Amino acid sequence: MELFKMKRDIPFMSYGKITTFISLVTFIAAVFFLVAKGLNFSVEFTGGTVMEVQYEQSADINAMREKLDTLQLGDVQVQALGTNRHIMIRLPNKEGVAASQLSNSVMNLLRQDRSDVSLRQVEFIGPQVGDELVTGGMLALSMVIIGIIIYLSVRFEWRFAVSAIIANMHDVVIILGFFAFFQWEFSLTVLAGILAVLGYSVNESVVVFDRIRENFRKPTMRNKTVPQIIDNAITSTMSRTVITHGSTEAMVLSMLVFGGAALHGFSLALTIGIVFGIYSSVLVASPMLLMFGLSRENLAKPQKQKEEAVV
Repeated sequence: MELFKMKRDIPFMSYGKITTFISLVTFIAAVFFLVAKGLNFSVEFTGGTVMEVQYEQSADINAMREKLDTLQLGDVQVQALGTNRHIMIRLPNKEGVAASQLSNSVMNLLRQDRSDVSLRQVEFIGPQVGDELVTGGMLALSMVIIGIIIYLSVRFEWRFAVSAIIANMHDVVIILGFFAFFQWEFSLTVLAGILAVLGYSVNESVVVFDRIRENFRKPTMRNKTVPQIIDNAITSTMSRTVITHGSTEAMVLSMLVFGGAALHGFSLALTIGIVFGIYSSVLVASPMLLMFGLSRENLAKPQKQKEEAVV
């Protein structure tokens, strides 16, 4: 199915050096913020107390934050769950103070201003559980990355494989850089979003690279240069890219806007990942093929003709 068909190939590769430079700068900036600011890990990773409270009427989130800061518990996070009547409060661990004492202190403080507040549920995550979640999450991410590297190495010639691997790792680092720069909360749902982006980005790279390999074998492409062949491959997949990524992005944006706090981190990671996944597959991975010296000889080595026996 094609929504539209390009009459002329878009010269993507003529801008390859510029887009690669932009990607390099963005990548370095993301690494810098990861090192300088680090990720804002959620209570799931660091351990702490998660409270869900309910008001009969809408509550002032900013006023609640200011009120809870007087307890001097550290980084207390307050966010609405859909509406300002349902509030989630995340409290860090405090040495020497039990989770039950923390939750009681918070509820007593909130009831000083509003008597219509009630505690719906409270959960405590110990430091040991947080360490296990960090270890398990990093293990899952590492296994996915290793699996992708093996898959691409088997499926493609090394120039294609290395380009796709670099592009996919680029997407992951960019997402982490966004979360480090804005200090958005990094939770298990965000990690799940990153894992989904990895698979999504790999699929886009595979589609583009398969079309490039097919173009090298087409008789109509024999007189075309390598950049022209790549431009034709990308242009011919534009309709498919618009349909698949456009529909997916629309769904993800709806989760981001209407999904509430539970889906916010997941949908935010996917939103960034889908945009940069398209960008990296077209404007990072493909120009790197030229940097690695892709040519016809790499894909279709000339066969030696057998000398005919002289009778």
